[in-house]
Amino acid sequence: MSRIAANPIPYWARAGKTREVFASAFADFQEIGFTAVKADVPDDMTAASYATWIAGYGLKPSLSLFNSPFDETVSLAEEVERARRFAAVQVELGLDRTMVSSMARPERLAQPAVGAGFDEGRLSRAIDACGEVCRVLQASGLRPLHHSHVGGIFETEYEITRLLDDLGADVIGVGADTGHLRWAGVDPAAFIRRYADRLGGLHIKDVFADLLDSHDLAYHEATATKRLWAEPGLGIVDFDAVLAAIPTDYDGDFMIEVDEPSVESKRESHMMSFAWAQKALAGRIEE
Repeated sequence: MSRIAANPIPYWARAGKTREVFASAFADFQEIGFTAVKADVPDDMTAASYATWIAGYGLKPSLSLFNSPFDETVSLAEEVERARRFAAVQVELGLDRTMVSSMARPERLAQPAVGAGFDEGRLSRAIDACGEVCRVLQASGLRPLHHSHVGGIFETEYEITRLLDDLGADVIGVGADTGHLRWAGVDPAAFIRRYADRLGGLHIKDVFADLLDSHDLAYHEATATKRLWAEPGLGIVDFDAVLAAIPTDYDGDFMIEVDEPSVESKRESHMMSFAWAQKALAGRIEE
């Protein structure tokens, strides 16, 4: 049975992934009722000590994310080795899958969600590089799932579907993000239906309509307005259609990820999201 998991991104996005920051997030999650959290092991902790630490808050590890530019700014050999190290930690935590993403191309952070600076050759090379990393993750015991993210090399519907269709289901599955898909002009429900047999993970967040037709703000400027990301149910994502598109045998978690809460309190944002999830996902999640 799936769980309602949380990604503490609004806690660490500006403050950093420190033990103090995580402890504040975990305390809130425990009080709210979350039972799983994105598995980000601090650099100074082992997988075993991390698992013990979060268990003290009533939490278990949920799927994490391997991020790479998959472009000419990195060495593929180094990314492959980094993927091996990442997989070893995740497998030790008992996880069998991970999201794989690309983010932070400069021209796409400057002009997000429109495929700025598209280059067919770069895309083809990125697909090949991602495939190499995915095969290493698989060999290490992790099922790779593509996580859509505005600002990366696989940003638009064309780029995402090229990646998934070129590599195929044997190499990469799908870890959809309802908010990032919608910001990039992709219908999340239709996308999930298309790749339903490859769905292994899901990030749930909503988007407001305010900025979707305006692309004059850079990525972080748009986020900072608090009129981009929304707690589920407050924006324009059709979650009835999204949930209807998810196969009944889906065995991944439902991870709440509101990158920048629309309310001032991070704790309140997670309370709102958890309450929505309990109601909307009744029958699909652990009680």
